[in-house]
Amino acid sequence: MLQFRALNIQTITSIGMFVMALLAIFVRSRKSSKPVSTMKIIMPTLGMSTGFLMFVSPVFRVPSLWALLAFLAGMLLFSYPLIRSSKMELRGGEVFVKRSKYFIFVLLGLLALRVVLRSYIEQFISIPQTGALFFILAFGMLLPWRAAMLLQYNRLTRKFVKHTQRPA
Repeated sequence: MLQFRALNIQTITSIGMFVMALLAIFVRSRKSSKPVSTMKIIMPTLGMSTGFLMFVSPVFRVPSLWALLAFLAGMLLFSYPLIRSSKMELRGGEVFVKRSKYFIFVLLGLLALRVVLRSYIEQFISIPQTGALFFILAFGMLLPWRAAMLLQYNRLTRKFVKHTQRPA
């Protein structure tokens, strides 16, 4: 009879993060064949923002300075590779996200970095607080990335409208 060793919560969350990264890669590769819209760019940010409800529970609360530093780290360090690897193009009057071979490596690199940082930080604070900090970091990473995508999208749609409105 087979026996399974108990998995600890860190292992389970690491596996979960890996599965989510693979899912993000899969979804991203499929989305490159469909046109982008303002709502498709904004919705992930709005959807993720509901995660801030976790802070209703005291076990997830962290000092404000820690939260600010996590947000700034996501915003200033981790969003940059995502912004650089996400480009859009105009095809047939619609905007599409260009496939980037670097995007997969960026996502996997960010995942590896998160796993290493998380295992280090969990030595000093509780698992729920660690999760809260990494949620804030991820939100800080998502917000400028999606804002940059929205700017790119608006620039391309304006360019298309301007191009099609030229008098003949």
